[in-house]
This record gives sequence, structure tokens and C-alpha cells, in this order.
Amino acid sequence: MANRSAAVSVSPNDERSVDRAGWTFLTNHAHVLLVIARDQQVTLREAAARVGITERAAQAIVADLVTAGYLTRTRRGRRNVYAIPAHRPLRHPLDAGHGLDELLDLLVPEGKATSAPLVPRFATSRSRAAPPRQRN
Repeated sequence: MANRSAAVSVSPNDERSVDRAGWTFLTNHAHVLLVIARDQQVTLREAAARVGITERAAQAIVADLVTAGYLTRTRRGRRNVYAIPAHRPLRHPLDAGHGLDELLDLLVPEGKATSAPLVPRFATSRSRAAPPRQRN
């Protein structure tokens, strides 16, 4: 068996380095959530293809996210439409004090969605939207 600890000389800008590394900084749960945040009407088949996982794996991940309260699913006709509740904490103790909103603000800037959402990205329990923040 070959020694896997041997260094491979690959430029950091080389896209092939991702394939050789075998890991990413975000989990498949995060990737599925990011795909949904960018397109709340995405099908699970499309989300799975974008993430590079099976449709069944995407279904299981969405079920996990719904159960944990990080995603809501509403049936509209024959499709599901998703919403991401606001102010959900990140789950790992090392991430204490940080919320999902921060992660999504960083990785899914406003205006970068691939289709117009039918529901707001961050659904809140309030009946009306909060007033815009004033700049100092």
C-alpha cells in the first residue's frame, strides 16, 4: 500500500488540489443549507447534484435540519419551498456566541440568490419586519 503521508506538490490555486485533499471546510449539512439559502425553491435532486451527494443523502440532511429547527419546509403545489429561521445558534461549542445568520451573511450575500424567494431567507416569528438599521 502506498504511503499516503507523502506530500503532493500541488499549487494552492490549482482546482485539482481540492480533489486530492479529500475534505472541505464545510460539512454536507452546511453545503445543503447554503444551496437552499441561495435558492429556496431548489429541488432536493438539484441540491444533491450541486453538493455532490446522492438525493437520498440530501433528503436525510434536510430532515435533520428541519428536525433541529434550522430549516422549515412548506408545500407549494407539487414542490417544497424552504425558509431558514433567524437567530439560530451554531451547534458546536467552539462556535458559541455565533449564529447561522452570520455564516449565511458571509457565504450568501444578499442579492446573490439564483431565484426570487417566495418566503424571506430569515423567517421570524414577528408579524412585521424590523425597521432598517440606521448608520452612524
